[in-house]
Amino acid sequence: MKLAFSTLGVPGLPVPEVLALASAHGYHGVELRAHPEEPVHPGLGPAERADVAAAFKSSGVEILGLAGYARVAAAGPDEPVLGEIRQLLELAHDLGAPFVRVFPGADPDQPLADADATAARRLGTAAEDAAALGVRVLLETHDSHRTGADAIRVLGPVGHRQVGALWDVMHTWLGGEQPADTYAALSPHLGYVQVKDIASAEDTTPLALGAGILPLAECVEVLSRHGWDGWLCWEYEKRWYESAAPLPGLLDAGREHLVRLLNDSA
Repeated sequence: MKLAFSTLGVPGLPVPEVLALASAHGYHGVELRAHPEEPVHPGLGPAERADVAAAFKSSGVEILGLAGYARVAAAGPDEPVLGEIRQLLELAHDLGAPFVRVFPGADPDQPLADADATAARRLGTAAEDAAALGVRVLLETHDSHRTGADAIRVLGPVGHRQVGALWDVMHTWLGGEQPADTYAALSPHLGYVQVKDIASAEDTTPLALGAGILPLAECVEVLSRHGWDGWLCWEYEKRWYESAAPLPGLLDAGREHLVRLLNDSA
């Protein structure tokens, strides 16, 4: 498996500094948070996109994917959501990124069946753009659809190879799902896995990997046992928790922890 970290952990950090961190601490790739407050977002022009792509290529660090914020199960008309996904797909294509992350984002008072149908319809439509651009759209286990069992209710009906799943290990754990069950649900669709650690269900402030209670060893063991060889991406949510320790000082120990888990499960 290859290791990456998300720029959610280093809010606003310029691309050259992100690449320097990845290279210095032995990470193969970076997940870019594609938000207007970040250096890389859909508002970039062609020259800026070319510069970002060139910087990654020359560094030898890969762009794992773009973490977007489109909410595919949200109530309302389809076109604004599809337009947001289309912009992300075009940016990913221009940067050479293989994946775009989207959220479920159903409203709490929405009937589940309606939310599932809305998400499947939109992802099915977006799949055509994704196929044309050579990018996969990944539905993250998050918010209204936080478990693999939730996500598969959407992904099953879509049934398109350009639409898959992003397994966020915190959300499936918060949803009460065992790692083996999550993998069984998502394995036909799995794009990559986001790892992290927290103190408890009540305190989700990000911690160093291995310092909390999330079942990271079990998740890695399940992936290894099934021969999965994709990406593990450390999503350290510094942007939402200003009091959390700075990520750069944790990157070496985080990589060593993941490598140790991989070796133990081999």
